[in-house]
Amino acid sequence: MNETSPYIHRHIADSITEAARYFSVITLTGPRQSGKSTLFRHLYPNVPYINLETPDTRLIAKRDPKSLLNEYADGLIIDEVQHIPELLSYIQTIVDDEPNRRYYLTGSSQFSLLKTVNQSLAGRSAVFELMPLSLSEISDLRADKSIDDILYSGFYPAIWSGKNTPSLFYPSYNKTYIERDVRTILEVKHLDAFQRFVRLCAARIGSIFNASELSNEIGVSVNTILAWLSVLQASYLIYLLPPFHTNTRKRLTKSPKIYFTDSGLAAYLLDIDSPQIMNRDKMRGHLFENMVIINALKAQLNKGKTPQLYFYRDSNGNEVDLLVKNGSAYDCIEIKSSATFHPSFTKGLDLFEKAFPDLVAQKSVVYAGETFPGIDGTKIINIFDAF
Repeated sequence: MNETSPYIHRHIADSITEAARYFSVITLTGPRQSGKSTLFRHLYPNVPYINLETPDTRLIAKRDPKSLLNEYADGLIIDEVQHIPELLSYIQTIVDDEPNRRYYLTGSSQFSLLKTVNQSLAGRSAVFELMPLSLSEISDLRADKSIDDILYSGFYPAIWSGKNTPSLFYPSYNKTYIERDVRTILEVKHLDAFQRFVRLCAARIGSIFNASELSNEIGVSVNTILAWLSVLQASYLIYLLPPFHTNTRKRLTKSPKIYFTDSGLAAYLLDIDSPQIMNRDKMRGHLFENMVIINALKAQLNKGKTPQLYFYRDSNGNEVDLLVKNGSAYDCIEIKSSATFHPSFTKGLDLFEKAFPDLVAQKSVVYAGETFPGIDGTKIINIFDAF
């Protein structure tokens, strides 16, 4: 690290260090460039580090994984371990025999890595997911930034540490990681069609995901759309917010809403190339909602929790943007990009409470204006004070 690239404290660090007291292996997944290896190397500066993205290292690990692991008697940080999944079986044997030896594993392919970890290291590894920076993690860096600046910049550490700029970072990220990960996870023959799919998903942020609609628009099968969707999920590029449901409420929407895990990447895919354009763009409100939803997701993941986030929509179109499980009830949150509060913002919250009076722990409106005392039991919260 140099003076222009300060380390940004990650809130998930406390959960990881606590888990490391009880587990021989810590597995950290998340999108590429979210800061996984930086976090481990900061927490454990004396632990040796190898990166399986490096071809020579990957070849050695593949040819003789046992010898490689035996070179590091006190443990190891292994970056992008999904490239050599057979390493996990050897690590299992080692930690069973030597429980004090520690391994810290990172990976950016969610489905394949977690499946292998669950098979090989069940009960031996604590698993965490690291997203790009949260609003609270950039609190010391955003003093002169407007909401439009933040939406445009996104939350990747390289941007907030001064190592890169949004105009350079996101085109490179799209080409280097999205295209490469696609080729790794699926043999996509029509890359242009897939890229159109990714951009069309960005244009549908905050909407119910409709595979048939996208199938017709792009000219590929519904099964292909669903396969491509799984790629975006596996690469941590999108998040599907599930609908709230109860067994007795058949009228509720059953399809998820689609969001991107980073507003800056979504803005790039939408051809929003400056904060000034962001301020005027028709997708600004959707990107604001995206930012709040993903910040709630980060808050749960940083505590080591399994996210329990939902949205509500009934057959009459009444909605609540976000429900966060809180014990046996839910914190109910309406999201508005406006800087001015209007009483109509609470309509969906009040209708949900009327329909499910025993399921409301707290009602809140999260918006771009000032936090002030609640109205009729509903909290009014500035986005920077939420989560």
